Parts: sequence; structure tokens; C-alpha cells
Amino acid sequence: MEDYERILEDYSNALVKVVEKVSPAVVNLDLSQSTFIPFFFGPQEIKGFASGFLFTPDGYILTNSHVTHQASKIQITLADRRTYQAELVGEDPQTDLAVIKIHENNLPYLELGDSEKLKVGQIVLAIGNPLGFGHSVTSGVISALGRSLRSFSGHLMENIIQTDAALNPGSSGGPLVDIHGRAIGVNTAIIQGAQGICFAIPINTAKWVAGLLIKEGRVRRSYLGIIGQSVVLPKRLRENLSLSQEGGVYILRVAPGSPAQRGGINSGDIIIQAENEIINNIDDLHRFLSHTPPGSRVAVRVIRDNNIKEISIVLGSE
Repeated sequence: MEDYERILEDYSNALVKVVEKVSPAVVNLDLSQSTFIPFFFGPQEIKGFASGFLFTPDGYILTNSHVTHQASKIQITLADRRTYQAELVGEDPQTDLAVIKIHENNLPYLELGDSEKLKVGQIVLAIGNPLGFGHSVTSGVISALGRSLRSFSGHLMENIIQTDAALNPGSSGGPLVDIHGRAIGVNTAIIQGAQGICFAIPINTAKWVAGLLIKEGRVRRSYLGIIGQSVVLPKRLRENLSLSQEGGVYILRVAPGSPAQRGGINSGDIIIQAENEIINNIDDLHRFLSHTPPGSRVAVRVIRDNNIKEISIVLGSE
């Protein structure tokens, strides 16, 4: 066998093993929404299909909030064809994430990876339930990181993964996995008419949101009023400022009249700390805002013009 054939066979076998490992934890969602059509028809039931995946052995499932929103019934079908009625634990339209639950134990579930370690060009697989046909697998690479995307609710989602692994209607909520079978994203959207451009929510964001939804049923956020993205700090800059952390949040835009603007944050600043918490990336900032009450006065450290500046900000409320 030629070397290139052996390489292709090894590559193919590796992907097959990943699919075999991951598939048992991927679930199909059959959704029903009750609606009222006046005059002749009366109450009607609208059907839909989506995907999700188990991330705990006791039945917690990650999916998209735009597929669970207003659903009156959610039926889950496992890979072994067992079916369950699921209950909605909570949803967060801002990140287009939802957690649902079935009452069962000892279930197969996906290991959650670390989306901060992803690289452009990395091979990924997407598994879902396109058009209600059952499990379907596509492969591709990470095309870009740190994208911004409007959610179905109109919120701006940041730090989104772009991939060319094909998604279709019904694939929403399924996992994006790496070659080790770890979930590194939650598939969320395609751009109609643009082939090879699909998006997934980073799994680190999903882990944070899922934890809050399970604990409280919702995500409570303070409001800062910036659009930012995770950045890696240049080594020379870190050395000059005696910083041990490797990243921060680069401010792309500051909303007029926002707490950030009133406090003095500018576009081009890099947030590196809020109170006593190191801010290495956008998820760190989201977490800080989620557990800090609106109205709190907080000290924010930023890098501006190669120097560290401390700013006092009173957080608003979403």
C-alpha cells in the first residue's frame, strides 16, 4: 500500500472511532409548539426537529435556546432509540443556549473540552439530526475564531467559532467535537446562501451558562456596555508590565452612555483584571459580570498605551 493510502486509511479510521465514541451521547429533539389559528382551525400543534447532547450521566442535555423557546413538548430520542419526555431546566437567549433534562441515570455523555485551546485549521466533526432524519456526521476544520454573530433573539454573541463542517436545519444544538471526541462547541447557525460558513458556541461559554441554568434556571448579568474579544498579550508587553497572565479582553467598541463609557473605558483598551479576578478572555469577563450584582462599583484594570490604568465603574443592569 502506498504511503498516502495508508495515511488516508489511518485518518478515516480515526474519524470512525471518534464518531463511534461520540454518537451515543448525541440526542434527537422532537419539538411541539401549540398555537391557535383563528376562525376554522382552532388550536394547532407545530412540529420541529433539533439536536442536543448529554453532558452528564444523569440526563442533562445541552442544546440551543432558539429551538426550545416556546416549545410545549420536548421528546428526546437517544441513539439506542429509547425515548423520553424532557423538561426545560433553563435557557439563555443571549448565548442561544438551553439546558433540558431527562430522568434517567448511567447515560452516555460527552467530555467537555477547552475552547480556549482551539486553533484555526484544527479538524472538527459536527453531529446532529438534520431535517429530522436521525444522526448525521459532517467534518471540516475550524475556519476562524472570535467571530461575532447575532443570535435568533437579536443579541450579539461574541467569541463564536466558525467552521466549514456542514450544518443543516435540525443540526442546531448538536456538538462540535475534536479528534479526541471532546465537545468543543455547540452548533448554532448557518448563513443561508453561503456554503461552508457555519457557527458554534464555544464550549467554555456553554459550561458557564449550563452551570448557572442548572443552579438558578437563568443567567443574571450585570451590564458593562462594551464589545470585546479575547486576545493574547505579546510576550514583550507582558514582561514590560510584569504580568504573569497571557491574555485579556480587547475593547472593540464602547456603547454611548454605558457604564463603561461613564467610567472612562476607551476603544483599544485591554481589560486584564476586574476587582481581584484576572481577566484572561471574554468568558472570564462574562463570568465576572454574571456573579457581580448590578449597581456594584468595581475596579477594572486595563492596558492603555502600554501602561496599566485602573478605572472605577458602576455596573448597570441588563
